[in-house]
Amino acid sequence: DVQLQASGGGLVQAGGSLKLSCAASGFDDDDYVIGWFRQAPGKEREGVSCISSTNGDTYYADSVKSRLTISSDNAKKTVYLQMNSLKPADTAVYYCVASFRTAPSGGVSYFVIDYWGKGTQVTISS
Repeated sequence: DVQLQASGGGLVQAGGSLKLSCAASGFDDDDYVIGWFRQAPGKEREGVSCISSTNGDTYYADSVKSRLTISSDNAKKTVYLQMNSLKPADTAVYYCVASFRTAPSGGVSYFVIDYWGKGTQVTISS
């Protein structure tokens, strides 16, 4: 079974930084996308950022593009999300996700997600 183990959430002040990690396991496929979705209280789940294992293409939501950086270590099947200049609006439960399908044309929220990890809470205080 595919497993996605996320870590790195926490509480920081606005303007601070956090780094999330997601370790994937349970599959041999070398062609996949791993990334992050988030859900804030009272809001719909939205795509944050994803990265392709084959060509390193990255995808970002417009709201985070200049502040977050996604990277990967394919040998470890681990993806990292460096989050800088955090805002209270970034407060949400962050979910590590995996997709084994073709990247969509409509942006990160349009990825068809095959697997969801358990969420990790990110809280930004003002």
